Amino acid sequence: MSARAARRLAWSLFGLFVALAAAAPVLVAVRDGNASDALVATGIGFALVGALIASRQPANAVGWLLLVAAVALGLDTLMSVYVGRATLPGAAWAGWLSSWLLFVWLYLPALFLALVFPAGRLLSRRWRAVVGVGVAAVAANIIGTAFAPGDLEVSADRPLRNPLGLQGPAGDALSWLSAAGELLAAGTLVLGGLSVFLRLRRSHGRERQQVAWFAYICLLALGPFVVLALVGLVAGDDGAPWLEAVQLVAWWSLVVLLLVGLPSAIGIAILRHRLYDIDIVINRTLVYATLTLTLGTAYLGSVLLLQLILNPLTQGSDLAVAMSTLAVAALFRPARRRVQLLVDRRFFRRKYDAARTLAAFGLRLRDELDVDALGNDLSGVVQETVQPTHVTLWLRGSR
Repeated sequence: MSARAARRLAWSLFGLFVALAAAAPVLVAVRDGNASDALVATGIGFALVGALIASRQPANAVGWLLLVAAVALGLDTLMSVYVGRATLPGAAWAGWLSSWLLFVWLYLPALFLALVFPAGRLLSRRWRAVVGVGVAAVAANIIGTAFAPGDLEVSADRPLRNPLGLQGPAGDALSWLSAAGELLAAGTLVLGGLSVFLRLRRSHGRERQQVAWFAYICLLALGPFVVLALVGLVAGDDGAPWLEAVQLVAWWSLVVLLLVGLPSAIGIAILRHRLYDIDIVINRTLVYATLTLTLGTAYLGSVLLLQLILNPLTQGSDLAVAMSTLAVAALFRPARRRVQLLVDRRFFRRKYDAARTLAAFGLRLRDELDVDALGNDLSGVVQETVQPTHVTLWLRGSR
């Protein structure tokens, strides 16, 4: 495919996604539903970043994966909204299409982006087997869902039967096929994470920064994913209200990270806009996550302790809460400095050592009067912090 044809195809797919995203709110307005059904608009990041990458780097598979996933997301959302109008003709077929499109827009980026990021190539030919396992997982889930007997698992005003559902032994075999597809998908996800880890270890320079952006978002998304899995195991069928709240927060955090954070990180990495800021982003994430956890624990502990101590005297007033809030506010600055120092010392040792060296040189600079000694000190500091191949110091004369 020529570069011109690739650009036309990329922006045509982007236009198709925009059309699907615009059609969903129209159907929502027709049925007087909730505008949240039109959340397909959050997939604009996949479509835009995919179109930019595919039009500029047609040989990079990452852009085409993002575009196909975005179009499938738009079509899935449109079909789901259409199913809400169950009286419209073809609602059952729209529900059938929506039932398996999930495995296209969700599994394509989840299973294959980690294998080919950032240049659109695998680590080696051996990883083609992993791609085959991922394709088999997607195919098994699509076939198992598209031809499963019974009602379609889509939101509708009334149950919709699967128009292509198979009965008898074939239907039982489809359930086994779907289970096998889930196992294959889980294995592909694990191997994809291993691929990112190996690429991060083997890469250098610009490619290492690119992979770091992708790995950063994946690690952030792993948190709410683990929370959802744990809540699902603990809650069961009838969970407590607070567990449902935790599940809701974790779900939307995962959605935002995948639909907004992931395409943003991919765009920064491949298009190289603010690429080398990843160290700053990781540093701030570690600092503020640790600070939030520390201060939150201190706040809850102080509230419980002060309520236990002051309850006989204050008889249920909010004095304990007010005192705990003031204490945590006073602790913010010193705790932030302490956490920043700890993170720099543990995870950013080179930056920490350079900062200490410059601080020590600043102290010597105030007391040193000998120009020759000062020049030697300056050369030593430059050698230790910047590590150049050669250092030359030129001092202007008295004139």
